[in-house]
Formats: sequence, C-alpha cells, structure tokens
Amino acid sequence: MLETELQLLVSKVQKRECEEKTIEVKSAHLGCPEKLYDTFSSFSNQDEGGVILFGLDEHAGFRKVGVYDAQELQKRLVEIGEEMTPVVRPVLSVWDENGLTFVSAEIPPVDLAERPCFKTAKGRLRGAYVRVGDADKPMTEYEVYSYEAFRKKYRDDIRAVSGSSIDILDSKKLEEYVQRRKMNRPNLSELTDKQVYELLGITAKGRVTLAAILLFGLYPQAQFPQLGIIASHVPGTEMGVLGPDGQRFIDSKRIEGTIPEILDAAVAFVRSNMRVSVHIDPLSGKRTDIPEYPLDAVREVVLNALVHRDYSIHTEDMPIQLLLFSDRLEVSNPGGLYGRLTVDQLGKAQPDTRNPFLVTAMEALGKTENRYSGIPRICRAMTERGLPPPEFTDSRGTFSVCLRCDLSEPAAQAEPTPVTGEMTAKIDDPKGLLTFCRKPRTRGEIIAFLEIPSVSYALKRYLDPLVKGGMIGLSIPDRPKSPKQTYQTVVDSDEANR
Repeated sequence: MLETELQLLVSKVQKRECEEKTIEVKSAHLGCPEKLYDTFSSFSNQDEGGVILFGLDEHAGFRKVGVYDAQELQKRLVEIGEEMTPVVRPVLSVWDENGLTFVSAEIPPVDLAERPCFKTAKGRLRGAYVRVGDADKPMTEYEVYSYEAFRKKYRDDIRAVSGSSIDILDSKKLEEYVQRRKMNRPNLSELTDKQVYELLGITAKGRVTLAAILLFGLYPQAQFPQLGIIASHVPGTEMGVLGPDGQRFIDSKRIEGTIPEILDAAVAFVRSNMRVSVHIDPLSGKRTDIPEYPLDAVREVVLNALVHRDYSIHTEDMPIQLLLFSDRLEVSNPGGLYGRLTVDQLGKAQPDTRNPFLVTAMEALGKTENRYSGIPRICRAMTERGLPPPEFTDSRGTFSVCLRCDLSEPAAQAEPTPVTGEMTAKIDDPKGLLTFCRKPRTRGEIIAFLEIPSVSYALKRYLDPLVKGGMIGLSIPDRPKSPKQTYQTVVDSDEANR
C-alpha cells in the first residue's frame, strides 16, 4: 500500500467512524494488541481479504494516536502470520504524520482449497474465524466441514445409509431409472444389477445410498424426517403478522416424498396460494389469469434448492424453508454456495457441483436439463413478467432466493376499464356482494354480511374474485390491507346487463 493510499484509508475510517467487513482498526499505542490471530483468520477466509489499520483509537472516536513502535509491531505481525495454518504473509506499510506513525497490514485471501485458515496452536475447529460485518466470529463446526468437503471432494449425496437395504426402494421407479441409464450404453447393459447399482451410485459397498433413498425410496422421511420442505403462506410481509381472523399462517404444509414428488408438490403449494390477476380484454371479453409469480421460475428455484442443498450429516435435520409472504416468495436451503462460485457469478460461470449424482439422476429422469440454465431461466422469467430480478443471498451455511411480486397490481385492478355484460357474466357473485356494496362497505361489514365462520375463506372465495375482476373497487388502492379500506361496487350486475 502506498503512503498516499494509507493516508486516504486513515481519513476514510475517521470520516465514517466505523470498521467494515474488510477493515479492522487497532490502536497499538501502548503495545501490540494481544489478540490478532482471529482477524488474520477471518480476513484470510474471505475472498476480499482485509486490512488491519494500526494507530487509531476506536474507543476515542477513531482519534489518531499512532503506534508504539512501528519496527517492533511489523516484526510481531510477521510472527503472528507464521503461527497460522496455512502461513499468512501480511503486506505491511508505514506512514508518518506530525510525529505519529501508522501501520497497515494487508491480509491476502487464502486459496479456497486451503481454507479454513486457523491459528495452528488452537486447531482447525477452535482457531478458525469468519468475518461477520465488522466482527470476527468463530467458525461453526459445519462451516469448517464445508471447506473440508470441497477440498476433499466429499460425496455426501451418495454416502451409504447404515441399516438400509434395496427393499426400501420402489422397485418400479428404480427399474425405470436403470433402464434409462442403460440406454445407448452397451457396456452397462451387460453388467449384473448389483454391479450397475454400485456404478450408478444406488448402492455403496452393498448399502443403499442417501441419493437412492431420496429419489426412489418408498418413504424417504422414515429415515430422514427433515429432508423435505416446510412451506408456509404468511398473511403479511413479516413472520409473526396475524391475518384478519388471527391466524399466523394462511396455509402451512410439510412436503414429503421423493425429490421429484417434493418438487411437484412445492410448485403446487405456491400455485394454490399465490394471487392470480384477472385481466379481461374490453373488446373480446376474453379472460386471462396471470399468476403472481411465473411458475417456471418458481419450479427452478425449488429444484435448485433440492438438488444443490447440503446433504451432509451436519444438515440432515434441517429442512428447506419455503415462505410465501404478501410481497415476496423466499426459498432457503441448508448449505451456502459450493466451491469457488460467488453470488455475482450465478448464471454466468460454470459452478462446482455439490451433489453430482443427484444432478445427473434428475437429468436422466427428465426433471432438469443439467446445462446450468436454471438461474438464467429464473432471471428471464421474472423479466418477461415485468417483475424485479431475483435476489440471491449466500450467508453462513444458508443460500436463499427471493422473488418479489408486483405490488402495483392491486392498484391497477382498482381502476378497471369499462366492463361489458359478457364479462360480468364470467364473474360469480352467489352472495350478492355487488348489490350489497353499492355504497362503501368496510371489511367488517362484508364479513358480517357473508355470515361465514372462516373469515379468510369468505374473503378469498367471495370478495377477492370481484376485486380482481374489477367489479368492486378499493377506496385506498395503493394500500389494499389498510384498516381504513372500504369496498364499493364499480359496475354491478344490473348496470352491466343494461
């Protein structure tokens, strides 16, 4: 680091008065700080590396205090680097101002294949750290394992399951899969079933593998109760918000079965719970239902979570979470991004594959193309629907995808184009809400009028279709859930049929 760069760094830290993910501040005015290996470790374990800046007092508003002895401090920093595994070679710089000396130590990132970097004397499990915001946090056992799994190329998807036998698999599904794999592979066709099972990852030394259970098991959750999806439809924008009749969830389901079955059931759950916009052509009267989220994007998000999640013993008690909020859909799976791939590279670079057997098997079953097209398809599907791009988050041991809906849609429906009698005939009004709402009505008045015990069902079944179809308008269209909201008929059945 040049002296001018070090000077600018000091000014930047003083201006912001805070540390950052890649900047750690130590005063070192009275001596070398005793604990530095945690920052050496955390900076080495992130792709950006980091800089430790000595000579500012964080507890005195980042005041310039200088270091006690630049020469001695640099010597000690080199020694600390040699106490790490692998050895860390900090790049040291010095700058003087008005009799005060400042030192910076640039900590380079360690190659992914050598992580985690840890203090040798404390060992890998106790001496490895990760940077979280401006703090150094001890790595969890799983975080340490995830690096080791990549370095040693562990194949958790085809690990043998103790106490298992081929009898717990669906013989018909298994036979169909084996026949698909044998197709156009004469050498494979000549082998015995036992040999084929071993070569295809169905068994490992005679014991059934985890992937075989997840793909062809009669009931996979008997062995692994949490390897499924917990799907919930939340009434608001945050967990804990209650619905109109006090319910925490509009719908909640534990989705089980084989991976193909879970995939189909999860997409069906989203389809049945998301809103559908009703668009009617004012000229032809043709009705078009547009789902809140493009279903092919939803399917790819769920599929990626199922085949790319971590299936190690560290995460086998962690289900995938699917949360449908009023403004977004979130899917989170155990296991962050695998290997060298970063969030910025998603859909642009060929990734390392955590579960190659599962990916190949799902391709053979016709469930995925295995051409790294999933992320680009999600992005394109959202763009084609005029929705915000998907948001990807890779955090400590979890990868999440967020799809956001178009919140302006209810407002657009609140001021519909004039409708015709033909269009009105397509909208069912068995309870007579169009007549009842000729004058503005509150939600409570409508609920009392319908006389149905289940409030959520009553509104979803009888009121929502009329609002979506443009027959009933909102007094506050940009805030559909406002407690001051009233509903009034825009064009009732008598007027439309004249």
